[in-house]
Formats: sequence, C-alpha cells, structure tokens
Amino acid sequence: MNKDLDFGYTKTHARRGADTKLPAIQCWENQYKRDYLIRISLPEFTSVCPKTGLPDFATITIEYIPNKFCLELKSLKYYLLEYRDMGIFMENTANKILDDIIKAAKPKCARVIADFTPRGGLKSEIITEYGKWKNK
Repeated sequence: MNKDLDFGYTKTHARRGADTKLPAIQCWENQYKRDYLIRISLPEFTSVCPKTGLPDFATITIEYIPNKFCLELKSLKYYLLEYRDMGIFMENTANKILDDIIKAAKPKCARVIADFTPRGGLKSEIITEYGKWKNK
C-alpha cells in the first residue's frame, strides 16, 4: 500500500463487528402465496466507527418479498438496537443485516438500504441485495 494513503486501518478494523452474534430475528408464517413487497424503515439507526469510535447515524430500509415467513417487527427492532454500541463499518452493517434477514426469513428476495448521514462532508449509502427482483 502507498505509505501516503496508509490511514492506519487494519484487517481487524475492517472485520470488526461483521461476525458479532446478535439476537435472533423472529418470524411468523406468511398467510399469502402471492408476491408482495414489505418495506420496513428505521430512521434512528446508530452504530460506531471501529477506527475512530465516532457514532454513525443512518436510516435503514429493509425491503423484501416474503416466501414462507415474514419478519417479526419487535425482534427486528431489538436486533437493530444491538448495533448502537457496536464498532462496525457502514458497509459491513448493511451486508450483515441482509445476511441475518436471509438466514431468519429466507425471503424470495431482499434489499437493505443503509443511508448514512454525512460525515466530513461525505455521504454514504450502501445498498445490498439478495435474489432476483422482478422490477427494479
């Protein structure tokens, strides 16, 4: 790596939080066989930068087309609250949430949009998807 671009980030910083075990996301049985979109938004999401310790604020939007199960909202809220004091990069946050939703509900397709508030004049929006969406 170019010494001029070395900001002191290590593999430990980059991986931090990505493997953290969080509370299980509960589900309930989907009553409908047709495809329909569920969109859940949490406008007060917080986590912590693993390098600086500074807070990150975001709106997390989860979109999914359920298969056999739907996400139970109370357990999802408690799951997302666990990120509040967790040191985790923004990119890992979005991907971890998606991985845990896939594991819990096994949706036909899912998307997580992590829209972080600007820090240092830079705004980050991380969008990660699973499955095939009929209409993007």
